[in-house]
Amino acid sequence: MGQIAAKMANGNTYPPPAVMGTEQLMSKKAHGTSSVPVQQNLRWKCDRDVADRISNFNRHYAEFSGYFKTVPEFLNEANDTPADGEITFYDSNTGKPLFYAPRGRTMEQFLLESRNHGWPSFRDEETNWDYVRVLPNGETVSVDGTHLGHNLPDKKGSRYCINLVCVAGRPEEGDCAGDTS
Repeated sequence: MGQIAAKMANGNTYPPPAVMGTEQLMSKKAHGTSSVPVQQNLRWKCDRDVADRISNFNRHYAEFSGYFKTVPEFLNEANDTPADGEITFYDSNTGKPLFYAPRGRTMEQFLLESRNHGWPSFRDEETNWDYVRVLPNGETVSVDGTHLGHNLPDKKGSRYCINLVCVAGRPEEGDCAGDTS
């Protein structure tokens, strides 16, 4: 019984390269769990009110399953991405780069997995661990307190099901990657 209690007290840990975070990341700040609200002009014409609610005032809920499939601007960018290209997904609050897809697979494979699970689904190698953390309960967040989604591992390893509205930001000032969408 002692081992079970110890595991429950410590929570889950996920294998590297995942970087674990603590509840402190999601403590109350000036704007919900973040210091700043969602950016004014989100990429792909994502709904700002939905993004703000899910990113900053939520710990458990998500945009509806398949939301990303209803965003033609995102799907067009994905379909127009060259075979050797990728899309950078930025924090909707801060503009920091959080995910890059596809990496280690094709865009078609990334979109198929995302369709199968209902949300953009990223793998470890597509995650920017400088700015992304996983809490012991699987909640996936930014280092600035943005709720992103959840880690729902499968037989291939960690799979981060992420709300598109939470990663539809524009690059922060000085990010040389740029963005035209």
